[in-house]
Amino acid sequence: MAATPDGADFEQLVEYIKSNRGFDFTGYKRPSLQRRFEKRMQAARVESFSDYRAFLEHHPDEFIDLFNTILINVTAFFRDGSTWDYLRNEVIPRIVDESAGQPGIRVWSTGCATGEEAYSLAMSFAETMPADAFRERVKIYATDVDEEALSDGRHGIYPASRLDNVPDDLKDRYFERIEQRYAVKPELRRSVIFGRHDVVQDPPISRIDLLTSRNTLMYFTPDAQTRILANFHFALREGGFLFLGKSEMMLSRSSLFVPVDLKRRVFQKVSRGETFRPIPRNRLPEPPASGLDMMMREVGFESGPIAQLIVDRNGTLSLANMQARTLFNLAQRDVGKPLKDPEVSYKPVELRSQIDRAYAERHSISLRDVEWHHPSGDLRVIDVQVAPLIGGDGQLVGVGISFVDVTRYKRLQDAVEHSKRDVEVAYEELQSTVEELETTNEELQSTNEELETMNEELQSTNEELETINDELNLRTDELNHTNLFLESILGSLDAGVVVLDAELRVTAWNDGAYELWGVRADEVQGQHFMNLDIGLPVEKLQGKLRKLLAGDAVDQPIVLEATSRRGRSITCRIRISPLSGGDAGPRGLILFMEADS
Repeated sequence: MAATPDGADFEQLVEYIKSNRGFDFTGYKRPSLQRRFEKRMQAARVESFSDYRAFLEHHPDEFIDLFNTILINVTAFFRDGSTWDYLRNEVIPRIVDESAGQPGIRVWSTGCATGEEAYSLAMSFAETMPADAFRERVKIYATDVDEEALSDGRHGIYPASRLDNVPDDLKDRYFERIEQRYAVKPELRRSVIFGRHDVVQDPPISRIDLLTSRNTLMYFTPDAQTRILANFHFALREGGFLFLGKSEMMLSRSSLFVPVDLKRRVFQKVSRGETFRPIPRNRLPEPPASGLDMMMREVGFESGPIAQLIVDRNGTLSLANMQARTLFNLAQRDVGKPLKDPEVSYKPVELRSQIDRAYAERHSISLRDVEWHHPSGDLRVIDVQVAPLIGGDGQLVGVGISFVDVTRYKRLQDAVEHSKRDVEVAYEELQSTVEELETTNEELQSTNEELETMNEELQSTNEELETINDELNLRTDELNHTNLFLESILGSLDAGVVVLDAELRVTAWNDGAYELWGVRADEVQGQHFMNLDIGLPVEKLQGKLRKLLAGDAVDQPIVLEATSRRGRSITCRIRISPLSGGDAGPRGLILFMEADS
């Protein structure tokens, strides 16, 4: 490595990553952050931060290795055993007792890495509560910015060495042995919901009873820590508990939290008289009263949950929020340029023609289920809406374009369609998707009701399928009773009765027919009547049968000389009736055969 890195170059590199990949490391402590960058630069054989920025521009795959290096995932089951003993014996029973009148218990594990801490919390609550109450009432949100670590946590499979801190009785109750690895049992797994969340940038999850953030704050600057702790204060219920790591003293934040056990880093939320709001990432000067609404609109647009673009009447890209810049790889330099320049003007959909249409029709244009191959290679499904923007004077001033990623919802639909063939696999896929949606719901409260509705629709679909199955079973029973009824009627007739379908194949053959011709029903079922060798000259009936199927009126009985099953010559009287099929004509024929004595 070269000598001491240039501070300006390093800050430019951090800003470049923020604007191009949406990862904001500005709140991280500079010495530790620089060490993580330098480690990757050594592996890439790059000497300076400016050269490493150029390296990232030409090698996009390097971002994955860089983020994995920066996001240090150090965790373990029941890490620091004495603190967990205190949590299990003192804090969790108190939470369970005080939550008796609440709809549920909500726990948030931030910086969860591969999930060991979240599952430790789940086991602790499961040991404190009855099994049914635990399944119904406890939700544990496990969040991190590292998608790869979150994926490992969702699978819940760990090497045997990682379970050294787990007592044997808990290991037997909550894990399954798979060769040299252990998998979390589904009953415990379903209580933990994994999702991506950045404690610096994203809004906090709300109404939390217990929030754990162990050795996470230490990576951030004091200013970032203050913002994060304010968000934690907002996230917790009145009297909620905060559980920190042993390296985090937090003594200077006593106005927000009071120590419950300082040695074990357990704190409790201090109630405030006013309604508290999370502190925004960038502290702005207090605007005058007349500009407050404008600031709120700008902040709301920038941090909105969906990707949005604003294009003015001249076709210039005026605004692009953070979601849009991240999704479509837009840089700040693209804002203020004609929309036709960046790739988003024609991918995932050709926007310029839709903008012209919105102007012409003066109402929103919606495009549903647009398939788009993301630069990462993933196939995504996007809903696009182009809405004209009308000024106070009634003139068109531009358009607003929103992009809603409905990929998860489409996957849910596919999972339901295939659930009958592989219920267990489909359930896991749905569970994973629902968990992702629930995490997003908690982060983005404005979309909570819509995503909950999706879950209800899935439940409704399952109920409809169950209703259809019940109806089919009922119809099957009715059909079986009808068949038994018809068989009893046919069996009671002395005459031989044969029922033919429209192709002259035998569908029914009673005992009277057996007595005449000596052939059992199972021998002729489905056989063509004209191919039967039964002592009756069936070929002499063919013309009459065809005419009756064509709609001719019923004529007099047919008398034929035949040979009975005993070899006696008999005179057989045959009456033929059409089997009504409504306006479509006969759907078959019924033959009544009697031997004259």
